Amino acid sequence: MTGPHDEGPHEHDRGLSYDLPVLARRRMIRLMAGASLIPLVGCTADDTTTASSSPSASSASAAGCAEIPEETAGPFPGDGSNGVNVLKESGVVRGDITRSFGDSAGGTARGVPLTITLTVVDAASGCGTPKQGAAVYVWHCDRDGAYSLYSEGVTEENYLRGVQETDDKGQVTFTSIFPGCYPGRWPHVHFEVYGSLADATAATSITNTSQLAFPKAACDAVYATDGYGESVRNLSGLSLEDDGIFSDGHERQLAAMKGSTGDGYAAALTVPV
Repeated sequence: MTGPHDEGPHEHDRGLSYDLPVLARRRMIRLMAGASLIPLVGCTADDTTTASSSPSASSASAAGCAEIPEETAGPFPGDGSNGVNVLKESGVVRGDITRSFGDSAGGTARGVPLTITLTVVDAASGCGTPKQGAAVYVWHCDRDGAYSLYSEGVTEENYLRGVQETDDKGQVTFTSIFPGCYPGRWPHVHFEVYGSLADATAATSITNTSQLAFPKAACDAVYATDGYGESVRNLSGLSLEDDGIFSDGHERQLAAMKGSTGDGYAAALTVPV
């Protein structure tokens, strides 16, 4: 199957005019924080987090903690900003995103099982207050590196995309598959945070756009299984430090992982907004 790199430019090769604004804003925030001696400390999930428990908010200051780093949504968002808009389709609010829905071709994404738990918290409160009633839209490529709705061969599919409302713990959990690695990008999941489910399904008023990164050990284990052959080659020579999105700091976007290739993996990340 052809990956997204064959469907037009993506974030790592769309030129300086595309990449620099987001990266410049993030670097400016860090410089301003250093100049004012105000620590902007992120909230990350600890290594013991599972998908069924709340990731811990660590090292939060009394004055607040840093919001999740802002990242590009890339060329395949499906939120109406680049062509198709899956958010307004009936059925997009769901926990299991492995299958296509609605008027799609009805396919199912295959791969090593993965649950993704994001815990949305209030950065202004020091990451100690869950954001109940917010909404999160997640999307990622399949094990072949293809994005539904956009990539050749899966334009009639809309799998690996879904929206959920955060519960009283600020959490959403999606059932998915471990994404593949396509040329030029470290394995990742895109997500957008909205103030409410109504905002999300209207595709309006995004509050935060970011990406979740996977630890190398989990990637190596998954890509050694059947169906991920291209990912082994694509991952070789890549690193988080060299990735065009995560190169200026990935600590607050690196998922805490549990599981195995046989039983499936659980990825957890705390998302301060």
